[in-house]
Amino acid sequence: MSASRIAAVVVAWNRADMLVDTLDALAGQTRPLDDLVVVDNASTDTTPQVLAAHPGVTDIVTMTRNLGGAGGFAAGIARAIARGADLVWIMDDDTVPHPDALEALLRVREDYEGTPAVLACRADWTDGREHPMNRPRTRVGLAPRLHRKAEAVGARQIRTASFVAILIDARAVREEGLPQADYFLWNDDFEYTSRLLRTRIGLYVDGARVEHRTKVFGNSTADPGPRMVNEVRNKVWAFTRSPGLSPADKILFGGMTALRWARLLATTSERGAMAERIVDGVRQGLHAPRATSEVLAGTPVAAEVAALDVGGTGD
Repeated sequence: MSASRIAAVVVAWNRADMLVDTLDALAGQTRPLDDLVVVDNASTDTTPQVLAAHPGVTDIVTMTRNLGGAGGFAAGIARAIARGADLVWIMDDDTVPHPDALEALLRVREDYEGTPAVLACRADWTDGREHPMNRPRTRVGLAPRLHRKAEAVGARQIRTASFVAILIDARAVREEGLPQADYFLWNDDFEYTSRLLRTRIGLYVDGARVEHRTKVFGNSTADPGPRMVNEVRNKVWAFTRSPGLSPADKILFGGMTALRWARLLATTSERGAMAERIVDGVRQGLHAPRATSEVLAGTPVAAEVAALDVGGTGD
């Protein structure tokens, strides 16, 4: 099994009870972690006490304000790499890996003829069904032999993935930089993994399982309510500024997004509010996101972030 130094990064915010299960599962991996970094996104519950007491946690990054998933993962990845990680396994505090999840990822990484930049776990909901929120997009346009090559090791070629239990090669992070912290929430994983995987290999590993304990079973086609502003703003940023998307990608993903927004408008019971959120999101998206180093200036990881912040907006 891999001799690489592997760090897990967990972003935590006010889910102390679930966080305990996440930390226990990470500490119990059949391939032990070398580092377990947790970003406490200014929790107001007992999360700080849970982290201080858990023997598996090796480093805590405590934020004074909630920087969202995007800022939290940027901070955690930067800290993990600064501490010597070769591979960084990231997830939220509502994700519970099976004991052999990391071992399964590493087995595919070693068996595959090539060097994957990202390996994604299969995320199941609490009833065992594959969670539609975390099902990665298959890479289109590849030669059939490349799809067969992935299938031979129990994997699938992917173009993007969610931040729910993906293993990232630190070399790709050094080349592409960190997640865009200004996204705060929604589509930060879509934008970031599109950058990592535009010219690199990404594999989805069905045998590497985690349980994603969301409140409901569903995907982004559900009405997000006020978070629709984030959905629209961040998609505008991704489609107009991210170097991770080719012109063909923008047509494909942009068309899918426009159809989804149209369906939401047609089916929501708050059509006026939904329209206002879309307009607000577009308006915000016309202004470029701040650099991640700017968003995370003054935090405990400011120096580590600045060392890795190579852009990503396309400006």
